[in-house]
Amino acid sequence: MNSSGIRTVFLKEVVDNLRDRRTLMSALFFGPLFGPLIFGFMISMALERNIKDVDEPLELPVIGAEYAPNLVAWLETQNVVIQASPEDAEAVVRDGDVAVVLEIPEDFGDAFRNGEPATLRLILDDSSQDGEKDRRRIRALLRGYGQQVGALRLLARGVHPDTTDPIALEEIDLSTPAGRGVLILGMIPYFLIFSILMGAFNLAIDTTAGERERGSLEPLLTVPVSRTRIMLGKLAATAVFSIAAMTISLLAFSVSISFVPLEKVGMAANFGLDVMLSAALICLPFVALGVALLTVVAAFTKTYKEAQTYLSFVLIVPLIPVIVAAVDPVRPTVLTMLVPSLSQHLLITEFMKGEPVAPLLIATSVLSTLLIGGALTWVAARLYRRERLLGG
Repeated sequence: MNSSGIRTVFLKEVVDNLRDRRTLMSALFFGPLFGPLIFGFMISMALERNIKDVDEPLELPVIGAEYAPNLVAWLETQNVVIQASPEDAEAVVRDGDVAVVLEIPEDFGDAFRNGEPATLRLILDDSSQDGEKDRRRIRALLRGYGQQVGALRLLARGVHPDTTDPIALEEIDLSTPAGRGVLILGMIPYFLIFSILMGAFNLAIDTTAGERERGSLEPLLTVPVSRTRIMLGKLAATAVFSIAAMTISLLAFSVSISFVPLEKVGMAANFGLDVMLSAALICLPFVALGVALLTVVAAFTKTYKEAQTYLSFVLIVPLIPVIVAAVDPVRPTVLTMLVPSLSQHLLITEFMKGEPVAPLLIATSVLSTLLIGGALTWVAARLYRRERLLGG
C-alpha cells in the first residue's frame, strides 16, 4: 500500500489541531514564547540591576565620622555618600530601613597614628537579603582602604609592599566573550527542549485518548489503512507542531537575547542564524523521540484528563539529565552523547560557545536519539495494533 493513508491521517490531524484555538495557543504560544520572553526579561533585569548597583552612589550612615576624616574623605571619592547616623542604629538596621551603619570608635585616630590595628564596626544584619549588595560593597571598600594604608606604611619604612606578597599570580583567561555569555545563556537548551515537548503535548493526547473519548478513533481504525500507517500519520502531524514550537522558541530567544546587555559585563551572545540552524538540526532527532514517547504514554490512558496527568509527569523525564548537568556540569563525550536531551543540551551549548564540535559526537547524539525514538515508535505501532486501544 502506498503512503496515501499516512498522508490522509496526517492532514486530518493537522487541520483538526489548527481548528482548536486552545490547543494551538498552548502548543505554539505558552511553551515556545513564554519561556524565552520571561528568560530574556529576568536576565536583562538582573544584569541591569548589577550594573546600576556598581554605578549608583552608596548611602552610608556613619557614627563618629569626625574621628576618621581621612577615611571619610576617601570613601566619598569612591562614590559613597556619607550620612549622619540615626540615634538608634541597631533598630533601623534590624527593621531593614538601613542596610549597614559604620561606627568609628573615638580611639580610632590614636590607634591609627600609633600604627596599631584601628577598629571599625559595621552594624548590619546578614540575614537580610535586601541590603546584601551594599554590605558586600562597603566591606570591599574598607578592605581596600586598609590595604592601601598598609602599603603606604611599608613604603614609609623603606619596605616595598611587594615584599609581603612573595607570589605574583598572573591569570591567562582563555575564555571568549561568547564562552562567558553561556554562563548566562546556558539555560536556553533547557527551554528549547521543553518547547519541543510542549508543542507535541496536546496533539499527542488528542490523537489517542482524546479521539477515543470522543468516539472518533474506532471509525478511523476501520478504514482500509493499516493501523501502523494511521499511527505514523498521527506521529507526523504531532511532529509538525513540535517542530513549529521549536522554531518559534528559537526565534523568540533570538529576539529576547538582543535586549540582554551582555556586552556591558564583558560577555557576548553567539546566537546567530548559524547557531540557530545547528540547534534546530541537532534537535530534530529529539522531536521524533519526544513525539513517540508522548504518544506511547497517551495510548495507555483511558481519558483525556488521565492522559494530561500522566504526560505532565512524563514531560519532566527528558529534562532531568539537563537539570542534573546544570547542577553538576559535564563535558561532551561519547558516553554523554548516548543520553537524549543531555546530548542536545551539551551540543547546543558548544555551538553557542563557538567551540568546534567533533563529528563523532554529533553522529553519536543523532544515532542514539533516533534509535531510542525508533524503539518508542515500534512500541506505539504495537499498541495501535492491540484491540485494547479502543477499549482503554
